[in-house]
Amino acid sequence: MEENSCLRQAKCRAKGGAAGFKVAILGAAGGIGQPLAMLMKINPLVSVLHLYDVVNTPGVTADISHMDTGAVVRGFLGQPQLENALTGMDLVIIPAGVPRKPGMTRDDLFNINAGIVRTLCEGIAKCCPNATVNLISNPVNSTVPIAAEVFKKAGTYDPKKLLGVTMLDVVRANTFVAEVLGLDPRDVDVPVVGGHAGVTILPLLSQVKPPCSFTQEETEYLTNRIQNGGTEVVEAKAGAGSATLSMAYAAVKFADACLRGLRGDAGVVECAFVASQVTELPFFASKVRLGRQGAEEIFQLGPLNEYESGLFCLLHLCFQDWLGESEERVSWKHSKGHLLQQEMKRCQEKFHRLSFFSLESPSPVISKP
Repeated sequence: MEENSCLRQAKCRAKGGAAGFKVAILGAAGGIGQPLAMLMKINPLVSVLHLYDVVNTPGVTADISHMDTGAVVRGFLGQPQLENALTGMDLVIIPAGVPRKPGMTRDDLFNINAGIVRTLCEGIAKCCPNATVNLISNPVNSTVPIAAEVFKKAGTYDPKKLLGVTMLDVVRANTFVAEVLGLDPRDVDVPVVGGHAGVTILPLLSQVKPPCSFTQEETEYLTNRIQNGGTEVVEAKAGAGSATLSMAYAAVKFADACLRGLRGDAGVVECAFVASQVTELPFFASKVRLGRQGAEEIFQLGPLNEYESGLFCLLHLCFQDWLGESEERVSWKHSKGHLLQQEMKRCQEKFHRLSFFSLESPSPVISKP
């Protein structure tokens, strides 16, 4: 019997989508991966969307593939299909790993997710070494250096194309600042630098756009809430999950910026956790200009006020826990560790002079103007 013409058209259509980029999501069936996949399916810059996970990918793929948007969706299940999922990709987004649960320490999370990230990055190095990588898997402060190690070992490391996704910190900062100022969050831009965990998250409230000023009470409240936004969600969900929906939104916002950069759009600037020479730290989140080669320019921090300077010093004091037991950390300590010790001593002295500074900042109720 002759094959139905509609079926032939469907098979032909499945070979490729509209003009655009090929994107893979590794961990597509998880709590972040599913809404992330749905939102990427509606992005007009995506022509092919590959969904990979170790469980449940067929169902997620079938569900999302019914959406009437241009991107063609293909699903891949389990380690044997990882290479097929990655071959030819322009952008790889990695939300894979276990989510944070109540009582789970960062070390607990790292011990599980580091192995997952290592395996996935080995696949990327082999099948799409030129792809831009958006790494979401927590703890980002530690998984990004692990990914860098894998790519170095494979001879494919390009620091411009390995981007730790800290966009959720920026999204939260924009939202919380807008609440205090009585503005639309879409009209607010708060640079968030440093890392992606607790006190390593440094919102630069002195550089908020539109320009504004905050009382000391507002500054401490906003900083504390931005740094502990993830804990706020985990506790609100009472053990039933973490910040999956807002993370998916933030990841898509950042991925879209990467795709616009790959397209050649000018002036695409976002914050990301990257290999950096902005500070003495080997990896640091700061504003970057995204282009065809990834993070093509890394911007300096700009002027910090006294409160932000104290927080910045705290980053150095916490640095020993940043990178996990990675080779990057060990080699960096041998080459520049003495500079870190000097900086830590200076920061400790400055830190103790800031009498208003507290790690347990109060969380007052701020009345909106």
